[in-house]
Amino acid sequence: MIPTGLFVGLATLDVVQQVDRLPAPNEKTIARSSWLAAGGPAAVAAITFAALGGRARLWTALGPSPAARLAASDLAGAGVEVVDVAPPGFELAVSTVLLDASTGERAVVSGSGNAPAFGKIAGPDLAGVDVVLVDGHHAPLARSAVLAAVEGGIPGQARDDRVGGVAGGARASAVGGAIPVVVDAGSHKPVFDDILPFATDVICSADYVHPGGLGPAELLALGPELVAVSHGGDPLAWWTPSSHGAITPKSVEVVDTVGAGDVLHGAYCYGLASGLPRLEALEAAVGVATERVRHLGPFAWRSSLAQG
Repeated sequence: MIPTGLFVGLATLDVVQQVDRLPAPNEKTIARSSWLAAGGPAAVAAITFAALGGRARLWTALGPSPAARLAASDLAGAGVEVVDVAPPGFELAVSTVLLDASTGERAVVSGSGNAPAFGKIAGPDLAGVDVVLVDGHHAPLARSAVLAAVEGGIPGQARDDRVGGVAGGARASAVGGAIPVVVDAGSHKPVFDDILPFATDVICSADYVHPGGLGPAELLALGPELVAVSHGGDPLAWWTPSSHGAITPKSVEVVDTVGAGDVLHGAYCYGLASGLPRLEALEAAVGVATERVRHLGPFAWRSSLAQG
C-alpha cells in the first residue's frame, strides 16, 4: 500500500536568490542564481512526502493569481494533489529568500501574513489517510483537520475536549493504528493552543518559543507521543514519555538550507505513514533533511532520493 498523507497549511510562491553576501542597507547586489518555486511549510512537506513515494494531499489556499498558477504547476509536477479552498479574491503570498552562497544559510521575508477570510469549512475526507500534518497557518483548516482526526481516532488516552471550540463531545479513540497528527512548530501560532493537546507528534525548530513558556517536557505532558527539537546541523533532540535522546546528522557540505526543516517534517510523516516506529522515522527524516542541504536549488535534492 502506498502511504497517504494530508498536509494542512501554507503554500507560497518563493523567490529565491543566491548572493555572495547579504546586502547592507540601501545596497544593491547581483544574484548568482535565482529560482521561482512553490514554498511554504505544509507545501514543502507534501512535496517531500511525494518524493519519497507517498501519496500527498495538500489542503491549502492557492487562488487564481499568477503567483498561484506558478506554485500550482510546481506542486502538480511534484505529484502533490492540491485541495484549494481559497475564498474569492484571495492572493497567494510571495516570500523572498536570500541564500548566502558562502554558508548555505538563508534570510527570509515571509509573505505568510496574508490570511484568507474562510467561510464555513467542511472537514477533510480522511479515508485512507495515514498521517496528518498541520503547520498552524490557515487556522480554520488546522482546527477542522485535527477535529476530523480526533473523530477518526488518535492513539493514546481518550479525550473529550473540544478542538478550539469548533465542536464538543469529540472523543479520541484509543484504537491502535489511528491517524497520527504531526504539528510543525516552526514558530508559535495562536491555533497551537487549541490543537497541541490533540497532537501525537510535535516537531519544533530551535527558534520555537511557546508564549506560556512551555518547554519540550511540558509539551510532552500535553499528550503527544513524541516531541523533537531540530537544531540545523547540530543534534536533533527528542523526548518520548519513557525516554530522551538525540540524533546527530551526518556531517556534509551545506550549500542550501532553504526548506530543510519542512523536508524533515515531510520525511518524518512518510516514515510514520509507512509504519516505522517513531524514533526510526525520525532518524530516517534527519537523513533526508541532511541530503536536502547538500543540493543547490529548491528541487534538485529530490533526484538524489531516487538515486540513493
